[in-house]
Amino acid sequence: MSHVGVPRGTVRKRRSLALLTTGVLTIPVLAGCSSGGEETARGVPQDIAPAARETVADGSTANWAVDALPATFNAFQADADSATTRITGALLPTLFPMDRTGQPKLNPDYLESAKVIEREPRQVVLYKLNQQAVWSDGREIGAPDFVAQWRALRGKDSAFWTARNSGYERIEKIERGADDLQVRVTFSKPYADWRSLFSPLYPKEITGSPDAFNDGARTALKTTAGPFVLKSMSKSEGTVTLARNPRWWGDKAKLDTLVFRAVAAKDRTQALSDGTVDIADIDAATADRITLARRDRGSNGQPLNHGPGSEITPAQALRSWAQAHGSDEDAAEIAQAAREKNRKAVVAYATEQKALRDFAVRKSLEPAYTQLALNGESGPLADDRVRRAVARALDRQELAQTVLGPLGLPAKPLGSHLALAGQPGYKDGSGALGEQNTKEAQALLADAGWTRGGAAEPPKDTKAGSEAEKKGGKDDEAEAEKKTAGEAEEDKDAKSEKTEKTEKSDNDGKKAEEDSTEDSADSAAERKKADQDSEDSAASRDEGLYIVGDDNKPGAPAPATVGSASAVHVLAPARTAAAQGTVLLRQAGVLGEGGAVAATDKQPGGAAGAYAPVGTAAPAPAAAKGQLGKDGKTLTLRFVLPSGPGSQSLRSVGDKIAAMLEKIGVGTEITKVPDESYFKDHIASGAYDLALYSWPATAYPATDGRPIYAKPEPATDGSLLVEQNYTRVGTDHIDQLFDKAAGELDEKAARELMKQADARIWAAAGSIPLFQRPQLVAVDKKLANVGAFGFAAPRYQDIGFKTRQAAGSPADRKK
Repeated sequence: MSHVGVPRGTVRKRRSLALLTTGVLTIPVLAGCSSGGEETARGVPQDIAPAARETVADGSTANWAVDALPATFNAFQADADSATTRITGALLPTLFPMDRTGQPKLNPDYLESAKVIEREPRQVVLYKLNQQAVWSDGREIGAPDFVAQWRALRGKDSAFWTARNSGYERIEKIERGADDLQVRVTFSKPYADWRSLFSPLYPKEITGSPDAFNDGARTALKTTAGPFVLKSMSKSEGTVTLARNPRWWGDKAKLDTLVFRAVAAKDRTQALSDGTVDIADIDAATADRITLARRDRGSNGQPLNHGPGSEITPAQALRSWAQAHGSDEDAAEIAQAAREKNRKAVVAYATEQKALRDFAVRKSLEPAYTQLALNGESGPLADDRVRRAVARALDRQELAQTVLGPLGLPAKPLGSHLALAGQPGYKDGSGALGEQNTKEAQALLADAGWTRGGAAEPPKDTKAGSEAEKKGGKDDEAEAEKKTAGEAEEDKDAKSEKTEKTEKSDNDGKKAEEDSTEDSADSAAERKKADQDSEDSAASRDEGLYIVGDDNKPGAPAPATVGSASAVHVLAPARTAAAQGTVLLRQAGVLGEGGAVAATDKQPGGAAGAYAPVGTAAPAPAAAKGQLGKDGKTLTLRFVLPSGPGSQSLRSVGDKIAAMLEKIGVGTEITKVPDESYFKDHIASGAYDLALYSWPATAYPATDGRPIYAKPEPATDGSLLVEQNYTRVGTDHIDQLFDKAAGELDEKAARELMKQADARIWAAAGSIPLFQRPQLVAVDKKLANVGAFGFAAPRYQDIGFKTRQAAGSPADRKK
């Protein structure tokens, strides 16, 4: 919940426009990096309060929080999401679910066996079905279901609205075997990831026709084959209710009913405390509250030392009481209202904390990782030297510690794009890029032409008819003599409007030096006015954005000096600025070198020097060592981050990255955008330079990894098809390694090819894995076999209460 991941609906076939610079990557350290044995990296175990089935009571209802009701129950459609996956996992066959080590494991509820029985002249896989396996209408699961799903997903019939067909297009034919319980699948060319197919498996009634496939499974599943059946879906109540499947042949489900309830991330603490849900993914703040609630169990009714009112000192309390009982009636009324409001908040908080004692926090590492994406479409990051410099500037250990350390989880940076620690085939391939090294990062930037004085240099090879000429009627050379070096950076987005608002100078370099020592208030006001007047500025194009830090109020961080490499923070859209202004002001510029909090952030009363005598020069920030530039432009990268309350840890990571890049002279403009538009309007469209988002783990990297790292291909209209490669960085060699691995039936050889591909992906420096995401789940203490599953798929039939619970009993916790 605390990280933004790629929406499931984008996962296989999304296409967007991009440009990708071509060229051969220089990979000086690849020799020896992609070979050798697998590392013995151990994954973090799952945390699900395991219990033997005989110790789990039969009956009762459990409520499980999901982000929203699923838009569709068809997992192969573009708008399928995490709720679709969660719910269909309890309803439909998964032939090879992942086990706790991240490997696909045969599911004996559906298969007696499945293996490759022929390799020449064609690969043939023979499935032997469990003879008891039937659909909920009583029909046997068999070859007709496999055939219908293959025809729907192979990509030859556009009438089927499918979002993915990987692997199905390689199937040549499907036949009945020796009897009705055998399915023989023949491939036109070898396919290593054949175990990924037919999961989930839908009945032929859904996949047999376009109408049924496109619409029939969106809001209903009349025929299923899991431990549960779909009982009802209520949009008004925000629930999907599952009931025991009376025709289920496997271990009987322990729960009578399983209810998936739509609960927004911000409402989950309340939902847990009032008994609305029993199971919920939570953020670190809610986990802390549950930990505190359990710690306070033995407080014997003493007031809590946390929550509302806990920060009030005895002196403040005495003053409040005096005001509430004083002779000034107006002041007394105000004080009494404030005291009553605080009293109610304290009571409500204490009630919630008491209810939260009934929950435990299950924690592990989620089967997904967070990466820093570097958009190589255009701009400075189109140069692989700049991308590698950015990557070499990162202390990935510090970033992992920021997120995982406070949770008590192993804080080790991830070393692979294609496997997670604990999975077979995991190997740290980051050596292909190199370790963190500030000097080498600076050398790479210098080699790419970015220097300390480059921002003051006139642009080379200026062409007539440039954007500035069109807007202001002046050529670049004339403008350069009228602008400071800092304004030249701003002119990347808005030139002519700001030109009219700057003072002329005979010496451009001298003017830049004078500007850096102006009074901080005048400098901030001048920049604020220039930003407001710039109609073409990228920071004000989208419905009017609020730039944090321009207020120049006591207590706010001082604005960055012109030419500073400090991150500029932008919040979008403006209507959300008021609610988050305080937090974002702290985030904008308060981190000093090494990530330490600046003194101005610790001291009330304003920035250092804010009340110095008029004319006193503002102290130069650490970043005044000089931001890099080239051809009159500073090296500033657009860093897009989500602004939602559940993404706080991601924003903290973003701030640390900005501080790390500042040390090598790279500036960042951090823009915080709503979570709902983060991916669609910025990541997929390519409107960013740097971004943080996540990819899920997979047991099939050759299939699932290829569209993420494939080199974009030109379309007939001249654009590029990027598939899922939103960094727009790729090479032919990487594609070839994926293709070879997808057709390699020897698992060891296929893993070796994936290690080689991973090393090349590291060297290309379009995606920098940072850490595996934390997984925090609040679970009723009485529930067993549910929680933080890690790699493994849930066994829904084993989930239940350790002691007998009456149906609907969670409501008994309501206060």
